[in-house]
Amino acid sequence: MKKMRFALAAGTGLLLLIINSCGSGPESSAVEPKIILTPAPSANVRINGAKIFGVRPGSPFLFKIPATGKKPLKYEVLNLPEGLACNPETGMITGTLNSSGKFMTTVRVTNELGKAEREFSIVCGDDLALTPHMGWNSWYVWENHVTDRIMRDAADAMVSSGMIDHGYMYVNIDDCWSVKPGSADSTLMGEERDKNGMINANGRFPDMKALTDYIHSKGLKAGIYTSPGVLTCGGYAAAYGNEEKDVARYVEWGYDFLKYDWCSYSKIGRTDLLSDLQKPYILISELLKKQNRDIVLNLCQYGMGDVWKWGRKIGGQSWRTAGDLGGSFEGIGKALFRDGFDVYSSDSLHLYAGPGGWNDPDYLLLGYLSNWKGETVPTPLTPNEQYTHVSLWSIVAAPLIFSGDIARMDDFTLSLLTNDEIIDVDQDPLGKPGYRVSRDGDLEVWKRDLEDGSIAVGLFNRGETETEVTALWSDLGISGKQKLRDLWRQLDLGSFDGKYSASVGRHGTVMLRMWPEK
Repeated sequence: MKKMRFALAAGTGLLLLIINSCGSGPESSAVEPKIILTPAPSANVRINGAKIFGVRPGSPFLFKIPATGKKPLKYEVLNLPEGLACNPETGMITGTLNSSGKFMTTVRVTNELGKAEREFSIVCGDDLALTPHMGWNSWYVWENHVTDRIMRDAADAMVSSGMIDHGYMYVNIDDCWSVKPGSADSTLMGEERDKNGMINANGRFPDMKALTDYIHSKGLKAGIYTSPGVLTCGGYAAAYGNEEKDVARYVEWGYDFLKYDWCSYSKIGRTDLLSDLQKPYILISELLKKQNRDIVLNLCQYGMGDVWKWGRKIGGQSWRTAGDLGGSFEGIGKALFRDGFDVYSSDSLHLYAGPGGWNDPDYLLLGYLSNWKGETVPTPLTPNEQYTHVSLWSIVAAPLIFSGDIARMDDFTLSLLTNDEIIDVDQDPLGKPGYRVSRDGDLEVWKRDLEDGSIAVGLFNRGETETEVTALWSDLGISGKQKLRDLWRQLDLGSFDGKYSASVGRHGTVMLRMWPEK
């Protein structure tokens, strides 16, 4: 190992050493150290997150400019269209646009050390989610224990942790917020609907409007969950037969995101009929389009009927491509490599996603998660696997929705979620998802084209031993000398020609960005 350590330090930087320095077999995975590769944010101003944002005419506009640097920060937007205003102290852009069009603005953020500027495009039209969603969801840590207090704490944590300054936006309730028929728990009992047929929240959510107001006051957006069936997955009241009233209720409450989970609809529609698979989602998307509020729609039906081929056509802004990544706590690692790599590659999912509609391989299962036994425990993913998880999601342009305990993150988990150069890949405005360009057994190379003409490249080792992975320029469709940058360490590696090789450890990854050398 001493010889390897010297070679890596001298040749390719310390990234590979740090990720992959521990052992070479599965028995060693438990002792992989949590090495933080992401540098701490500079005191100088950096503007982060999405460079483009979509809104429909007449809908309330809310966008918090994500920026890091020594505080206080002052925010300004040049050429902001009529109807919108930017709060110089909070960086929140609010208002309403009544005219369709693409508005090119310049965001300027300053502190005592200087300023940063970046172009920001506001697109007012029919399309939402022009970059993949970023946020947090309650399911994989709180499942059926979620409450109003938990959601408020999550919003607070998204701000206090700084995740909001890196582009995270949505704070989403999953299942178990409505009344549960037949429950003996007094907090879940009650009338499923009021006298007008409008759905009620259970006792754990005493005032939904007050909750969304609280989340919005932080510069964040609020998400909610239901099923097109009679009941949700957890057995709580859902939307079947009341879709129009439920959408009206979500608008009344002020929600911005809807996860629509197939669940009990299998008792109504057949999973082997494409028309049945599409019917409930066509209905809900048409209802959402009629509202005076933008609600992003996530089709959660586990990839049935090759949903990636039609999800956007029927109004979805994202669609689950496989089963639950965390359906089994012990199986999260296997599902990561199966559903993340194999489903995506075998069906060429990159051909079916882009601005306004995204493949969703499920949430980021980092930090503390539910073990489905009434406890929250650390993710079963090794440090290598956690780097692979975030890297792959970013290179395929997947939503970055964290579903661990946001109020109990350690520095390692936070560093995985807030590396701005990795996020820049995920949020690239070209919106062209990456794909696998080569595979040699357990070794894979993935590529994503980016707006500025550079490419993101992932070197992945799915095997059980440390192995060299080589990216060939011929596989990447490039030629000549390339400047390489290590994205996790945010470190320039130098110039290379024809190929780049790195030793990658068990289940490990290296994320690069390449530019032609001029």
